[in-house]
Amino acid sequence: MASEIPQVRAGENPFVKRWLPLLGVAIIVVYCLAPFYWMVVSAFRRPSDQFSNAPIPMPFSFQNFKDVFSGSNGFGRGLLNSLIVAGSVTILTLIIGMIAAYTLARLDFKGKNIVLAIIITTSMFPGISLVVPLLKLFVNISWINTYQAMIVPSLSFALPLAVWNLTAFFRQMPQELEQAAMVDGCTPAQAFRKVIIPLAAPGVFTTAIITFIAAWNEFLIALSMTNKKSIQTANVIISQFTGTTGRDQPFGSQMAAGVVVTIPLVIAVLLFQRRIVAGLTAGGVK
Repeated sequence: MASEIPQVRAGENPFVKRWLPLLGVAIIVVYCLAPFYWMVVSAFRRPSDQFSNAPIPMPFSFQNFKDVFSGSNGFGRGLLNSLIVAGSVTILTLIIGMIAAYTLARLDFKGKNIVLAIIITTSMFPGISLVVPLLKLFVNISWINTYQAMIVPSLSFALPLAVWNLTAFFRQMPQELEQAAMVDGCTPAQAFRKVIIPLAAPGVFTTAIITFIAAWNEFLIALSMTNKKSIQTANVIISQFTGTTGRDQPFGSQMAAGVVVTIPLVIAVLLFQRRIVAGLTAGGVK
């Protein structure tokens, strides 16, 4: 008679159930944060140690950050240009996107699904394929080295995703909300402004954060449509750093500039992570 030995199934193993998921999360976190950690470490190295492989910079140096904000490279102006472009794209995307999404969510008309399909399809075109036609167009209308030459293309890429997300969000909101507001004397526009938009704040806020991050990180259009440093965004100026003397390799200053550009996005996500999660999960449970 075979001895009966209790066997623990793989799914019932305490290590597998408790520690294996945590190990997987840890691997993902390390994989995602390792490039940013190395960028920070490289930013705090001395210029003479910029190619060191030490995991901790010894000694710490702020020289790279001083070089970033030196008056010759125009990085401070680039940050302001990035804020203007990203802020304008975000505001315009929200205004146009909310109106378009609410219309698509509430009105029934022939071909509505086709319109939605066309909207999401336009976001699939690779940006590199549009650079040459846009460049020719903007040269003809004298838009080169202007803010609108960066805002309008970024707007065309941000709007489809915003409209698609907000349409799905507005569809989940019952129409009785507007009807109750209009019974109380509101016009359809007032019901949208005073009732729907406040209730849709999580979805709108999430769309705004995603749009701002995408516009802030945009590089290809800004590089192609501008050749004057006074109008270029921070990302373009970083790619054109020439170093302290103009002949050395500006690896350390580029890493320091990358830290400066990334920190506002990290702070924004950390501060508003609850709103972002609320917007992404709103309507998931009824």
